[in-house]
Amino acid sequence: MLPTRIRRGFRSLTVLLLAAAAVLAPHSAAATPTAASAATSSGWNDYSCKPSAAHPRPVVLVHGTFGNSVDNWLTLAPYLVRRGYCVFSLDYGQLPNVPFFHGLGPIDKSAGQLGVFVDKVLAATGVGEVDIVGHSQGGMMPRHYLKFLGGAGKVNALIAIAPDNHGTTLSGLTQLLPYFPGAADLLSEKTPGLADQVVGSAFLTRLNEGGDTVPGVRYTVITTKYDEVVTPYRSGFLTGPDVTNVVIQDKCAIDLSEHVAIGILDRIAYHEVTNALDPARATPTTCASVFG
Repeated sequence: MLPTRIRRGFRSLTVLLLAAAAVLAPHSAAATPTAASAATSSGWNDYSCKPSAAHPRPVVLVHGTFGNSVDNWLTLAPYLVRRGYCVFSLDYGQLPNVPFFHGLGPIDKSAGQLGVFVDKVLAATGVGEVDIVGHSQGGMMPRHYLKFLGGAGKVNALIAIAPDNHGTTLSGLTQLLPYFPGAADLLSEKTPGLADQVVGSAFLTRLNEGGDTVPGVRYTVITTKYDEVVTPYRSGFLTGPDVTNVVIQDKCAIDLSEHVAIGILDRIAYHEVTNALDPARATPTTCASVFG
């Protein structure tokens, strides 16, 4: 008989595999949201926006796995726009004939898409650097762009919310893949962006060889101890110069946000984001920051 931990994990891993299978099913391309529609209603992805003296760099938002350029940022993008930032978001890691659910393609290729987008934003805004804010995979993937694709000279700061910088065990569930014949192939061949994020993957091994950071970029990692997707949550932390690692519960002990919530609606985490974007004007983050 299988150990209790393994038996209890079967159901959760099955949900993960079914989700991967679901995004591979045919969908109507008409259902895909566009960044342009978000800009119309909320003021981001406005390519006429020019950075101000107070906020001299545009902010590029990088969504997480299964996310997209709109849904991941319906709260944070307007939050930053209201504070005077030029804000832009992209879609990356698309699979053929799979709208809406992105971040599933090979992560090194996704990093190339980010590079093209950053160049587009720099050209439109007329500045030399951007700041990047990413959630989950979107907080980790830009490190490949910085390290291998020349991004270090174009990025001032990387602010990562619940990133899987050193991979995830998915609460131990990735260890169950051998018990599901074909499961590893499903992830690796059909949704490589998922396989790349598993602890010990070839992608992560190369990314983290020789150190976590590159010179000239400031790094901020914002995590939650209730993260059930990036596990252990401290695997998101980085080591190196110009790194700040934050556990959001150290700022507000009653913040119960888990992996999704910290990225899409946690205003305490957002206050930490604004502090990282503008450290010269940073103010203490507390439970009261939710009203800011």
